[in-house]
Amino acid sequence: MRYQKMFSRLSQCREGAFIPFVVLGDPDPASSEIAIEALISGGADALELGFPFSDPLADGPTIQEADNRALAAGTRVDDCFKIIARIRSRHPDLPMGLLVYANLIYHRGNAKFFEEAKAAGADSLLIADVPVEMSDDYLEISKRTGLPLVFIAPPNADLPMLEKIARYGNAYTYLLSRAGVTGTENRAGTPVGEVLDVLKSFGAPPAVLGFGIAEPSQVRAAIAAGTSGAISGSAVVKIIERLKNDVPAMATALQKFSAEMKAGTRI
Repeated sequence: MRYQKMFSRLSQCREGAFIPFVVLGDPDPASSEIAIEALISGGADALELGFPFSDPLADGPTIQEADNRALAAGTRVDDCFKIIARIRSRHPDLPMGLLVYANLIYHRGNAKFFEEAKAAGADSLLIADVPVEMSDDYLEISKRTGLPLVFIAPPNADLPMLEKIARYGNAYTYLLSRAGVTGTENRAGTPVGEVLDVLKSFGAPPAVLGFGIAEPSQVRAAIAAGTSGAISGSAVVKIIERLKNDVPAMATALQKFSAEMKAGTRI
């Protein structure tokens, strides 16, 4: 499995994983693909790729606007799968996780979505609005199709929830730095050491810290606290938004950001 190989390699090198998040199709499908390649070139260890959705409840204004740009540019589920397949063809060993809302999966057909995601080259699926206690149907499809599910571990999760996340999650565990929605406007809090310790005691997949990760210092703090990596979304999307009309400049800025954030994973 690509995630397992990545985490093993990084652990041996005493590094954590830097995982940028991008909304597929933002600001348009072609520019989105260029942005992703720039992040990979800068040193991203894996990718988290969001499917644009009209009502992304877990996301703050920055990513909501990215969804709107992608949808306005005509990006649909078929386009997302095509982008993923092209990235996979160029980067056969790079872990790629998808972040999707349940309504998109439902309208595609639950099993069909999993099958198409797997065929395109995805390594995991995080359904943003489906917590682990409501995931039975998806877990059955995940087992049948071989596409692992990733679950979010909130900082206020109780022991039974963390045990379920550890038991049923795969690839990695998305550890929230704080409650609320995404966005660099709300900075990441101090990683919750107790949650991390409990997840490890239950044998959970490696924990990666997300929400409000915008600076290398936050990545270093996350790794020092014992996480296996950090996800940065809104900070990436803000660069895309700012330079969307100058794609070469956007690519240069994203590559630089990725290199700086990756440097923060080295302990």
